[in-house]
Amino acid sequence: MKIVKNEKGQAIAPRTVPMNKECFQMDNKTRIYWMGGGGLMIHSHQTNIMIDPVLRGFDLPLLYEIPLKAKDIPCLDAVLITHIDNDHFSRETCMDVKKVCQSYHAPNYVADVMNDEGYQTQKHDIHESFHLNDMSITLTPAKHNWQNGSKKWQYRYWEEKDYCGYWFDTPDGTIWLPGDSKLLEEHLHMEEPDVILFDFADNDWHITLEGAIQFANTYPHSDLICIHWGSVDAPEMTPFNGNPEDLYDRVINPQRIKVLAPGEEYILKG
Repeated sequence: MKIVKNEKGQAIAPRTVPMNKECFQMDNKTRIYWMGGGGLMIHSHQTNIMIDPVLRGFDLPLLYEIPLKAKDIPCLDAVLITHIDNDHFSRETCMDVKKVCQSYHAPNYVADVMNDEGYQTQKHDIHESFHLNDMSITLTPAKHNWQNGSKKWQYRYWEEKDYCGYWFDTPDGTIWLPGDSKLLEEHLHMEEPDVILFDFADNDWHITLEGAIQFANTYPHSDLICIHWGSVDAPEMTPFNGNPEDLYDRVINPQRIKVLAPGEEYILKG
């Protein structure tokens, strides 16, 4: 797929596919939606969850149209948050969906913050599992505690357990979101998932491009849904400036690289 770039040289996500209430209807399928940036939705049979949804309130200009408004969400079994950064934990979005969301889940510190701010959030440790209907969810480790190197954020010590990825066991197969993270040794010794929600940002507090390629080739049969790219108008910020074209010549079985538009569905066939 040819990736379009803007006048600043940034790779841009394909044109948004609007989402609607049909995306939430019960059926016998597992569908994945990239919602732009690091945001995702997984619908699996009777279960609807969003991970790190940012539907409004982000403080940088966007390169894409958000595929769904909170007022159009009919129901959510859960919102899952991976960490505190505002391109993943949107206070505005969490508030907007509060009336239709049955539960909130997050690791350690961000769960404490969410509870303090009025969201009844279930707090989980790394490697802990929980269930939502017929879906099992396990927190996986991440290392993204960049705040310890910034004077602005040194009002506490940021621990690795404050950040996570999520592993999903669904009736149709397995999905893994490693989250914003450096590449960890543990990341290379998991059961091969059917789908990886794939961050390939060439940034030292993300996986780096070389790390992403090593990671992808460790699991040569997993589909790779590209996320965390083509979404933010910030050409100087490497976390937002991956280009899927950099992967094709270096990833085993490159046909498994999936460049979705925000809001476009991917059906997990297991």
